[in-house]
Amino acid sequence: MSRGDDDKHIRIVAAVIRDDAGRVLLVRKRGAKVFQQPGGKRDPGDVDDLATLARELREELGCTLVEGSARYLRHACAPAANEPGHTVEAEVYVVRVTGSIRAMAEIEELRWIDPAMPDGVPIAALSRGHVLPFL
Repeated sequence: MSRGDDDKHIRIVAAVIRDDAGRVLLVRKRGAKVFQQPGGKRDPGDVDDLATLARELREELGCTLVEGSARYLRHACAPAANEPGHTVEAEVYVVRVTGSIRAMAEIEELRWIDPAMPDGVPIAALSRGHVLPFL
């Protein structure tokens, strides 16, 4: 892959968070039209995927990643939801969290969905095609 191609790839870590009813949490960023898994890009101080997830969940949802709860689900790629012409590459983990989940930072809206029947919710390609079907 050339350096120019690499600039078109957005590498993230994404979380699958479920409630007691088995629904999955999706988030919509401010200005975005579609919902997606919570998570984000690794910051320089993040030592690994789980450090990134813990930080993103704390900053964007106000909750805490339960230590030892993360289970690797898969690597997935899809067209980026909010950056036309880019591809998002995600390491996806099923996790448990504690605390009150609320929309913070750039998150504008939260939605709990049944992964088998999203009922017309506009969902990003990564979540719709590469995460939800594996739950």
